[in-house]
Order: sequence, then C-alpha cells, then structure tokens
Amino acid sequence: MTAPIARLAASVAGALAQSGADFEVIDCDPDLADTADFCRHYGYPADDCANAILVRSKAGEPQYVLCVLLATTRLDVNRVIRKRLGVRKASFASGEETRALTGMEIGGVTPIALPNDLPIWIDEAVTQRKRIILGAGIRDAKIITTPDFLLRGQGALAVPGLAY
Repeated sequence: MTAPIARLAASVAGALAQSGADFEVIDCDPDLADTADFCRHYGYPADDCANAILVRSKAGEPQYVLCVLLATTRLDVNRVIRKRLGVRKASFASGEETRALTGMEIGGVTPIALPNDLPIWIDEAVTQRKRIILGAGIRDAKIITTPDFLLRGQGALAVPGLAY
C-alpha cells in the first residue's frame, strides 16, 4: 500500500479491511481524480480503470443503480439500463444525488461500502480484467484490486452489454 488505508473514507476503509481482498491504495491529486486526467498524469492504462456512475430513473419514485464500467467504454443508458430498471427513461444522477446516496464525490465514487439496498451492476468487461483501478470514496486516492472482489459486494451483479 502506498497510501495508508486510514486516509480513506471510514466506510470504505472498513469494508476493505474486513474483505480479506488484495488491494493497494494509491495517492491521487484531487484535481486529477477524473479518470482521463488520472491516467494521463500517472501513466495508468485506461483499460485498467473503472468508473462508478450512479444512474436513476427519470419519472415517478426514483430508482437508482450504481454502474461500474471500464473507462474506455460508455454506459448503454437508453437500452440496457432503462430496460433492466423497467422504466421509460433513465439518466445519470446529479452530483448532489450521488453525494446524498453514496456519501462520495464524483471522481471518487466506488462500489465499495455502499448502502445495502443500492444495486451494483458491473459491466461484464470489467470482470475480465486482471486488475481494476477504482475510486476510493474520496478524490485524493484510488484503489487497485481484482474484479472478483467487486462481485462479492452486496447487490453486485455482472451484466453483459451494460457498456459498449
């Protein structure tokens, strides 16, 4: 570990410590936390980085799902996510909604230590990587771990074609 786990959000640090998973925490300038900037500055390949994006239904009582996809792909919100949610329209949640639901800032959102009732859909391509670099719950660190760790999370599900 190059950055102490204690620096992470308490919920993320606790989940990692209890998981028994292999992981590494790396420092990140918070101004470089967005994936493209992070990869360019620190030299990590975008194929190893995953984005965690909160998506919501647009009408009625909101339904939320956290989607995890490779940084080199895009979410299929209009077909796959909308259909899986069973709604007519879906879109990205706002920064305020993301913060309220996850306790994390965009650029640091991670599928680790989320509320138990929040589904986590992981694009199948993420599960095929040897390692994955994720947000750490804060903008000034990233977590490197294996994709199988993500699938152990409560409500986590691999979804084919979630991203393209």
